[in-house]
Amino acid sequence: MAEELSTFMEARKENGVHMPINNVVQPLLTDLYQITMAYAYWKSGKMEDQAVFDLFFRKNPFRGEFTVYAGLEECVKFLQNFHYSSSDIAYLRGTFPSIDEGFWTYLSNIDASQVSLHSMPEGYIVFPKTPLLRVEGPLPVVQLLETTLLNLINYASLVATNAARFRIAVGNKIKLLEFGLRRAQGPDGALSASKYCYIGGFDGTSNVLAGKQFGIPVYGTHAHAFVSSFKSVEDVKENSNGGSCIKVDQFKALVLHWLPQVCSILNVIENETNKGELAAFIAYAVAFPTTCLCLLDTYSVIRSGLPNFLAVALALDDLGYKAVGVRLDSGDLAYLSKKCRAAFKTIAKEFSKSWMESFVIVASNDINEDTLRSLKEQGHEIDSFGIGTHLVTCQKQPALGCVFKLVAVNDEPRMKLSEEVQKINLPGRKDVYRLYSAEGLAVLDLVQLTNEEPPQVGVKMMVRHPLVESKRAYVCPHKTELLHKQYWGPDGVMQNFPTLEELKERTAWSLKTLRPDIKRELNPTPYKVSVTDTMYHFLHELWLDHVPIGELT
Repeated sequence: MAEELSTFMEARKENGVHMPINNVVQPLLTDLYQITMAYAYWKSGKMEDQAVFDLFFRKNPFRGEFTVYAGLEECVKFLQNFHYSSSDIAYLRGTFPSIDEGFWTYLSNIDASQVSLHSMPEGYIVFPKTPLLRVEGPLPVVQLLETTLLNLINYASLVATNAARFRIAVGNKIKLLEFGLRRAQGPDGALSASKYCYIGGFDGTSNVLAGKQFGIPVYGTHAHAFVSSFKSVEDVKENSNGGSCIKVDQFKALVLHWLPQVCSILNVIENETNKGELAAFIAYAVAFPTTCLCLLDTYSVIRSGLPNFLAVALALDDLGYKAVGVRLDSGDLAYLSKKCRAAFKTIAKEFSKSWMESFVIVASNDINEDTLRSLKEQGHEIDSFGIGTHLVTCQKQPALGCVFKLVAVNDEPRMKLSEEVQKINLPGRKDVYRLYSAEGLAVLDLVQLTNEEPPQVGVKMMVRHPLVESKRAYVCPHKTELLHKQYWGPDGVMQNFPTLEELKERTAWSLKTLRPDIKRELNPTPYKVSVTDTMYHFLHELWLDHVPIGELT
């Protein structure tokens, strides 16, 4: 099977078809009941029924009031490659030995050429109840797409939203780095996290493969293991197998010259500095003299790591190189960052090295959104955060909860009723418009039937809450934007996809169109999603038609 899949993928590449991030994104990446429903549709003669499905979510994640939409491009790539291979059919035959042979012929011949996909732009801020995707086509075919489309949208949008919330928490001046590879849910989750965290506002990743695949800037220095692997300065030797721009013995002498001076100025006892740590910093500086950034907390930040680093930095400066900074991975990050910055300023002033005042301070250590806000309140001196577990695993909320609901068959509306009113979906084929104020802020998203006239700039109109009759208002938009564009159709891909950098910029722009109270962490204001008066009455008439009238006895 692997060989057959590889051959199929190579053929698709030769024909100009882009593959998904992960080769397991294929038709069998689905729930079994999609196959059983497709067979039942086929048995019932519903192969040509034309269906419309909406993909949406019901509640914003992380107790917030906005969501970043991500994963669209991978959905389109999936449609490009939607095809059941002979080994897929063979496997399904073995799973369902009693199914009619004609169904396997039908299944082996279908693709997404009769499917159309309309979507909001990837990277936009989106809200509950609004269709992110509108997928149309033959009922069995679109049904078979459901699980995979949900899989591609759910996590991508969740982790991009999480990243955007981290970005809002720190502001725009601080660098955010995604360090989640080792804690992510497998290699697929790790790669997706790197990509979509970048869209959400992060500046780089530690994930080297993500850097290669997506062009995301990669960052990293060394770990505690590197520091503790050295015992003394004598462990650092000249490497006879490769040239170096720094002579090790000369450099060690310079460092040992500076260390007692630094310790004296910082009121640190020189004998308390760890010489193995000093050796590790020397070795790292020799290897990376132009990008030297040292991890300070293997032993003691104040009594060892900080003076050792500064001695190495001064020695590098003697040779014409400038160290970059330090990383803190434990302890009281706000306090330690302030102590580091104070030491940098003291040494810079003492030796007339003003540039040393601006050494970069990177902090890591299981940081979450609440930690960032607390550090901000404490007036930290950190320039960059490396964030892993809480970012990529989305510990505050592990799933977004997108759903895929049938809203029309053969131009007849369908709706799902529920004992929970909030779970009632909006029926029919719909468009979504975003209405803006004169200041360029998003006022509301308007859901309406596709056969309705679009909202007009400067024309007052009534909009309504979809379910609550008393909630209605007039709005006079300064600007309107149709959010749904067609991305896939009979001729294949219908839109050019932006680069990752362009998606990141789009997300930042879309966030700026929201009022601050919608984005705040504590008690954010819900964004309004409304329907037209026509859509409201259409929904409620259909609702009443589907609800039986009870009889009291």
